[in-house]
Amino acid sequence: MNRFEQAIRRHGRDGLGAGDIRVLQANLGFLCNLQCRHCHVEGSPERLEVMSGATAEQVLAALRQLPGVLLDLTGGAPELNPQFRHLVTTARDDNHPVQVRTNLAVLFEPGMEDLPRFFRDHEVQLVASLPCYLEANVCAQRGSGVYRRAVEAIRTLNALGYGTDPALPLNLVYNPGGPFLPPDQLSLESDYRRELAGRFGLRFNRLLTIANMPIGRFLEDLEREGKAEEYRHLLEASFNSFTLDGLMCRHQLAVGWDGTLYDCDFNLARGIPVAYGAPAHISRFDRHTLATRRVVTREHCFGCTAGSGSSCGGALVEEDLACCAAGGGD
Repeated sequence: MNRFEQAIRRHGRDGLGAGDIRVLQANLGFLCNLQCRHCHVEGSPERLEVMSGATAEQVLAALRQLPGVLLDLTGGAPELNPQFRHLVTTARDDNHPVQVRTNLAVLFEPGMEDLPRFFRDHEVQLVASLPCYLEANVCAQRGSGVYRRAVEAIRTLNALGYGTDPALPLNLVYNPGGPFLPPDQLSLESDYRRELAGRFGLRFNRLLTIANMPIGRFLEDLEREGKAEEYRHLLEASFNSFTLDGLMCRHQLAVGWDGTLYDCDFNLARGIPVAYGAPAHISRFDRHTLATRRVVTREHCFGCTAGSGSSCGGALVEEDLACCAAGGGD
C-alpha cells in the first residue's frame, strides 16, 4: 500500500472508486510547438507519438456509448494532430460538447490561421494555458515570445466572442513557476482579470489553478535543484481530505495517443494504465466496468489533494475548506 493509499485510509476510504464518466479526455499525442519547463508529458516539436486515425475512430465509438459526455482534447498541442478537426466535428455532430486544451501560441503555426473561427463555428470550449499574467514569468516557463503570441491569440478569440458569449467559454490556466502550491484561485483570478484587462483589454471567463506534479520536466528541474524531496513533502504535508470527492480520476477517463486507458492525464504521463480488471485499451471500452473501476494511485496523487486541490478543472475546494487542512497534514 503506497503512502497516498495510507493517507486516504486514515479518512475511512479503502482506495478510490470511479463513478459515472462525465469527461472522456483524449491525449492526441506529445507533439507540440513548445517545450515548456513544467510539462508533465514532456511535449516538444521532436516528439513522434501522435494518435492515429484508427485510434481516433475508436475514441469516437467509445464516445457514442456516453451520451452527452464532454470530449476533452489535450496533448502536446492537440491541434497539431491530423485527426483533430475530424474528432471535433464528429463529436459535435453527435451532440457532445468539446473542450480543447490549447497553449494559444499554436494558433500562429502554419496552417492554423483559421483555427479561431473553426473553434467558434463548432462552439468549442477553450482551456488556454497562461501560467502567469506577467511576461517575464511566462517566457521563463514557455520560451521567448510566447507571452506576446498568447496575448494576440486571446485578443483574436475575444473578437470572435470568446470570453463574453456564453456559448464560447474561454478559461485560462495558471501553473506555479516553482516548487510551491497555487494561491487561492478566486484571488488570483481577480489579479489576472485586472492585469489582462488593464494592460490589453482582454477578457476571459474563469481562471483555473493547477499544481505542478512531481513528474516529467518539472521533476527534472526539481532534481537538478535538489528540491524534489522537499516538494514531495510539501504535497504530502498539505493533504486535504475535503478534495477527495472531487478528484478528476473519479469522473474522468483518459485515453492515451495509442489508445491505452488511464485514470488521469498524470498517470498517463507516468505510463500507469487502469488496472484491477478494467479494460486497458479503448478498443475494449466497456462503460459499466470503467465507471465502477478502482482508481490506480501513486504518491504523485498528493499533488491533486494538496491545499485547495488540483484537477483539470482547477481548484477542488474553496479557500475556507483548504484552510481546514493547513498545518495539519492528513
